[in-house]
This record gives sequence, structure tokens and C-alpha cells, in this order.
Amino acid sequence: MNAANLFKHETNTTDLAAGDVLFKEGDAGDYMYVLLEGALDVIVGGKTVEQSVRGALLGEMALIDNSPRGATVVATEASRLAKVDEKRFNFIIQHNPFFAKHVMAELVDRLRRMNQIHKSANSGD
Repeated sequence: MNAANLFKHETNTTDLAAGDVLFKEGDAGDYMYVLLEGALDVIVGGKTVEQSVRGALLGEMALIDNSPRGATVVATEASRLAKVDEKRFNFIIQHNPFFAKHVMAELVDRLRRMNQIHKSANSGD
């Protein structure tokens, strides 16, 4: 499932130019975003940990658990994103089990990648 297809007709969108910051590490997380067009870098502690492309979910962790943003996200080219608040997110996952499973799969994938990065960083100890 590509989330961009589900949100392609979304009217609540955000447009970014290359170099624009979507959100910063530590910001409040009132929205999640689905990348409809463009590309973004996800930066943690000054290091790029992920390069997001069409269909990527961004900010879903902060939206789900009401925590501060865990990363800074910067557009690497002109980008358009669907902006999803908590009410809309809850509605979509209740009415579209495929999207709910997609969100879970994205979180699992991100956790596995972070575990691998952590494992690689500690292998030199």
C-alpha cells in the first residue's frame, strides 16, 4: 500500500520548497504527514537517518503518543504533504484496516532500522 494513493485527494496539504523545515526535533506533534510529492530528509541529532520518498509517513509517532517530535524533517526538493490531525487519523484507521496495518508496518520497519543502527554503533565496543 502506498499511502500517497489514499491521500491524493486530500485538501489539507502543506507545500515545502527545498530546504524548508517541516518540523524540528522536540516540537509538539499535533499532525502526521503523508508525502505526496517530493523528498525529505529525517534528521536525528544532526545526522540524516532516513530519506523519505512518495508515500512516506512522517510524524505519526508523535501524533499517536502525544510526545515531542523525535526528529527534524527537511525538504530536499519541492514537496507536497497531506496534513492529518489526530481526529482524521483515528477515523481513517478505524475505517481502513489496510492503512492501520500500513502504519504498524512502517513503525516496525523504523524500529528495525534503528535497532540495526544501534547494533552497528555498539559493535565497536
